[in-house]
This record gives sequence, C-alpha cells and structure tokens, in this order.
Amino acid sequence: MTADRGGDRGIVYGGGGKLMDVYRAAEVQAAAPAVLLWHGSGPDERDVLEPLARTVAGLGASVFVPDWRPDAHDGGHEHLLESVEFVRKNATAFGADADKIVLAGWSLGGRVAMRWVMRPEAVGGWTPMAVVGIAAAYESGPRWTGSGPLDDLATGTVYPVPVRLVHGTADTAVDIRHSREFCAALEHQGWPVTMAEPDADHAEVVMTEYDPEQGRCRPARTERALRAGRLTARVLAAAGGIVLRHGGPGLRS
Repeated sequence: MTADRGGDRGIVYGGGGKLMDVYRAAEVQAAAPAVLLWHGSGPDERDVLEPLARTVAGLGASVFVPDWRPDAHDGGHEHLLESVEFVRKNATAFGADADKIVLAGWSLGGRVAMRWVMRPEAVGGWTPMAVVGIAAAYESGPRWTGSGPLDDLATGTVYPVPVRLVHGTADTAVDIRHSREFCAALEHQGWPVTMAEPDADHAEVVMTEYDPEQGRCRPARTERALRAGRLTARVLAAAGGIVLRHGGPGLRS
C-alpha cells in the first residue's frame, strides 16, 4: 500500500487480492460519510474514478474506490461483496462513519449498486444510507441474476432507500431515457429520488473523457466535463448528508 496526501493507494481489500484506493475526507469536524464507488464494465479501472473521488473527498466524504472484474466467472459478484464488507468493517480507520455508507456506481457499477439495494439479501440484508446511480441502465441485471433493478422495484418489498440519479443529456453510450424511466418508476413506487441531468456524455459525467487510442477514459481537460463531474461529486456528497455551501447540487425531484 502507498499513501499520498489525503489518500491511501493499493489497499488489498479481500481474499481475491483486488486493490482499492481510499480518498480521505478533507476538513471534517466529525466522522465523515463513506462513499463506496464502483467503476463500470472495464476490468480493474479504479484509477478512472480518481478525479471524481478526489473531488468528493474535498467536499467532506471519505471515498472508497475498488478494482473489480465484471469479466470474472461470477461477473464480479465476489469482488463487490468483499468491497462492501471491507468498507463496513474498516470505514472508521479512514475517518468515516460505518453507519453512514453511500453505495454508488458508474455505468455497470451503478446498475449493480441499484440491484443490490432492491435485493439486499445479496449482501446479507445490509442496506446503505443512500444509493447513487451514475449514467446507468436499469432494465437488466448483472449476469449472475435473473432480473434487473426495474423488475426488482416492481416486485420487491424492501424499505425504500434514498436514490440519487445522475445522467448526462449528451450520453450516447447509455441513453438518458434509462435513468428518466427508472426515476419515474421509483416515484410511482413511493421511493425518495432525485435526478441530475448535466450537459455531459458518458465519460464527462464522472469528470473524464474517453481516449480512443487507449480505449479507456482519462482525466477530463474540458470545462464541460469538469463542470459535470463537480455536479456529480456534489450529488454524492449530499447523498451522505453533507450540507453543501452555495446551495444544493441542482437536482430535480
């Protein structure tokens, strides 16, 4: 493990040997909320979410970003389960409150996070204080399940958890209609939900831009992406109960 200012890099978080980076909350007076943030379908891409994680930490939350492999034999289920267990057991060691955990994910990570909130038996009955889905689709589920969050919402009986959705209006990889339809379904079922719609594409919403030569996302350089990523960061911080200065994150409910 290595450490840098405000963060710990390369922590082994489970029996599978996967690594996690932790970005400690800045300037907090009490235990900070913990944000467990899952990347998308690219295997072991925790570094992609570093700009967003650092921004959220700057707002007062401790952010845990694990590697995981959606291409594993179980679709990454064990990796994600181990990451939840790690944060629940070790949040306090990183200045966070283990009773104030926000579960969040981008793209495929957001779909899985939402599915687990709808079916908490997947994590031993545990539920987070809030869940944030970023640029995700919610109709289908991970391949180890037979249903998706939208189906689970209609048939589930779990107590509603606050849901925060973020989706860029310029997203051509995952159309924003997926989040809008899911938001409407949540409202219909009586779940507390808000949705932010920044002017951003699939990468920009997490403060990155897609590099076709590398075939992956890199830190953003455009003002549009930086602005969208800051909005997403504010949504994540607010989900953890952080009262933000200069007003709220610009959500519609």
